[in-house]
Amino acid sequence: MFSTITTAPAKQSVSETIAVYSGRLSTSTLLEDRRSAILGLRSFAKQFPASVASGALRSLIGSLSKDGEDVDTVKVVLETLLMLFNPNHDSPEASEEIALWLADEFTQRQENITLLLDFVGTTDFYSCLYSLQLLAAILSARTERTEECILVAPMGIPRLVAALDRDRPEAIRNEALSLLTDLTPASIDIQKLVAFEKGFEQIFRIINDEGGLVYGARVVEDCLILLANLLRLNTSNQSMFRDMGFIAQLGRLLQSAYKGDESREEVAQWAEAQRNRNIYALLAVIRLFLVAGAVGTSQNQVAFLGGVLENTLQLAFTQTVELPIRTEALVACGDMIRGNAKMQETFAGLQVPSPLAEMANGQGPQANGVPKVFVIDGLLDIILALSSLQAFDLRMAACTCLKAYFYKHAEIRKHFLTRAIHGHKIKADELTNVLTTLLQPLPEAVAADPYRYWFAAVLMLHLIHENPETKALAMAVTEGDEASGEEVVTSIQTIAAHLISTVAKAEDPRVIIGYLMLLLCWLFEDLDGVNDFLDEFTNLQGIIQAAIENPNGDVIVQGLSAMLAGVVYEFSTKDSPVPRATVRDMILTRMGRDRYVDKLAKLRSYPFMRDFEVLPQKLLDPLGGLPDVFLDDTFVEFFKDNYSRILRAIDREPGLEISVVTNGVQKGISRELVDSLRAEVAQKDKALQALETEKSSLASKLGQAQADERRAKDEAAASAARANAAAESLRSQLSARDRALQSASDTTSSLRQQLSQEQEAHHQVKTELSRLKNVNDGLQRYHEEEMNMMKAKVRAKEEEMNARLRAKEEEMKRKLAEKAEEMQRQLDVQRKTSELEAERIRRRIEAEMADLKATKSRIEVDLMKANKARTTAEAKVAEEMEGVRGKMKGLEEGLRKEVEGKEEERRAVQGELDDLLIVFSDLEEKAEKYKERLKALGESVSDGEDEEEEEDDDE
Repeated sequence: MFSTITTAPAKQSVSETIAVYSGRLSTSTLLEDRRSAILGLRSFAKQFPASVASGALRSLIGSLSKDGEDVDTVKVVLETLLMLFNPNHDSPEASEEIALWLADEFTQRQENITLLLDFVGTTDFYSCLYSLQLLAAILSARTERTEECILVAPMGIPRLVAALDRDRPEAIRNEALSLLTDLTPASIDIQKLVAFEKGFEQIFRIINDEGGLVYGARVVEDCLILLANLLRLNTSNQSMFRDMGFIAQLGRLLQSAYKGDESREEVAQWAEAQRNRNIYALLAVIRLFLVAGAVGTSQNQVAFLGGVLENTLQLAFTQTVELPIRTEALVACGDMIRGNAKMQETFAGLQVPSPLAEMANGQGPQANGVPKVFVIDGLLDIILALSSLQAFDLRMAACTCLKAYFYKHAEIRKHFLTRAIHGHKIKADELTNVLTTLLQPLPEAVAADPYRYWFAAVLMLHLIHENPETKALAMAVTEGDEASGEEVVTSIQTIAAHLISTVAKAEDPRVIIGYLMLLLCWLFEDLDGVNDFLDEFTNLQGIIQAAIENPNGDVIVQGLSAMLAGVVYEFSTKDSPVPRATVRDMILTRMGRDRYVDKLAKLRSYPFMRDFEVLPQKLLDPLGGLPDVFLDDTFVEFFKDNYSRILRAIDREPGLEISVVTNGVQKGISRELVDSLRAEVAQKDKALQALETEKSSLASKLGQAQADERRAKDEAAASAARANAAAESLRSQLSARDRALQSASDTTSSLRQQLSQEQEAHHQVKTELSRLKNVNDGLQRYHEEEMNMMKAKVRAKEEEMNARLRAKEEEMKRKLAEKAEEMQRQLDVQRKTSELEAERIRRRIEAEMADLKATKSRIEVDLMKANKARTTAEAKVAEEMEGVRGKMKGLEEGLRKEVEGKEEERRAVQGELDDLLIVFSDLEEKAEKYKERLKALGESVSDGEDEEEEEDDDE
């Protein structure tokens, strides 16, 4: 009937259409009208996000609250909002600022975020999924503000954690996992809440459900990333994790990792790559518990003593596991034992599969046909016996693990070195003996594997560093059999000889640097070691030569050689085989002060030394040759700590020997002053002895004179009668003798006075010596008092830390109790709120049912009017068309203009009819939906109404 009607209505512009939909969404009172407007806006959201957001964003967000119980409307609104966050790339309105604008609109009002979290708790799939995705988009744009809103939202974090439950669809679980991962990297409070809401249980349940590390897909890696976020630098979460027994879960996962690998089942390449990523992520999680210096590290190490340490070691020594994973496992083992005496002592008793299984003789315990060895021997096998370039990172990790075994444990160092010395003497395990490697290098092996000698030097460095006892043990080792007529050479001289030889041959600088690092740490503050080194005069000449004329021009070799010369001068003495003054003259004559300072300064600023802490100490390119690894971390620390002291050493006069630090002031003792004092004391003693001898002689003469006087008097008395005539003569003689005696007496007094002066000088010398001794004793007492005070402070600090820990524990218990009470109160409030909400919903349903009944009546009236209007219009059109046809037959040529006018009139009528048909179709659709809702609400719809509708359809 309408086959000739072909003209379509005029089109609106995009902006006008969006404005119409926005206005309809804002003003419509009917749900269907609002949903229709939302659908219209959704069709433009991808291509015109700015226009849609500017006109309807608040209305869209408001619709979530107003129409939140209609899942279809919620779904469409959330889809539209997600499209606004993710517009088409070719959209003329696409911009990063739109995401910020949208996020601000959500986060500036707390109830908007709370509304989305409420949808997360619903059972509707799309409402939950799209809400999680929308929260993730808002978090990405405004991270800190979104974290605050989610944190303070009632039941916010619990709902997100609950989305990980087993009964939730996989897509929702994965989206919740991703959102929690983005929420937890920085916020300590959110980390604690997620853990408190049983986040650890959910993570391990998902990992187990997904097949563990070996068979799990990407979601397992995501779970481990979330676990890492919850544990990183969070002492309380680590304590909770440890106390709730999840450490055992880590051990079981590790065991499944290497057990699954031993099965050697065929797996796809992508599956193997994902398995490796999962294992690597788990090892990274384990290392989060072992941060050096952290509060709970020691407790975590002890907790790992069982399954975690042993399974990590087994993983590291399973040869079918890829090298990067084995490397990370060894580093993790080192972290588990470093600085913990109990762990270090237990570690040595563990057994592992032999890394050199093909070289084993089949003896000893075996695991699946692979011989087992003690872990220390296994580590030495990896470090010193594996020469493959691809295994460098594994060797480096094994060296790190062995250094952790030595760390701050003097007894272990002594035991290890003693065994190495014994093995060297009996020529056992020459391939993996550190001493044998250093003292008896093989020329062909040096060129083939320079890192073997570098690793040996580094291990020896860690054995003797700042440990006088192990230095003495190592220095006692000699080469050569004196009984057979061979020259006996000490270990220091042997190592120095190998150093000078490698420099002369221009061998790989890594070997030279290894020897230099070892000698520097060995000779520093070791007078006996320096004297042993200088006992061979060519050693000093050789290191000076290496500093100024190194054939390769290597900055590190030249700088370390210059530093070694400075250390030798710093700790030499006047009594050294090469006197201190001679050492300084040789350095200044052959190298010069400026060049000496320049060598050290260049080494200090050299990138490998300056940026050591940030440079990767690993093999970066297996095809690019040996890695750029030259220095050891402990040596770098030693160098930077003592750089200034050794730099200034060359400026000290030879008369000032070993420096002493007193109350922060550096002072020196002059050997010339000591020698002059000793010579003066000896001279005084000699003079005193001469005076004593002279005193004895004078006393003897005086006694003889007195005896002579007595005899003379006796003779005079006896012969008085006979010698009266000679009395005057005798008296004169006696007077002369008296004068002589007086002169002798005066001389004696003078000598006694001189003796007294000499004795006083002697006493002053003794007093000075006593004073020096008292000063020395005072310094020793002060040192002992300082040590006692330090020990007391350490004990007090330990007691204070224990008290703080106990107080912290009590505080945490109290906070947990308060948190439980608060959660209970929130649950009560939530329950009451839910009851009120249920009552409100019931009343709303009753009101909507009454509204639906009224709407039904209006719809029936509208249907009747529409039917009547349609019948009238059809009759009118048919009548006019019939008249037009009659007139066209009679007046076809003469009334063409009149026919065209009628055609225009017909088009207008047709447009009116199209509009009426559209209205009628919308009314019929609405009536049908209202009837369905009435039926769903329990209202009956009469058959008469259905029949009337069917008759209308037939018409």
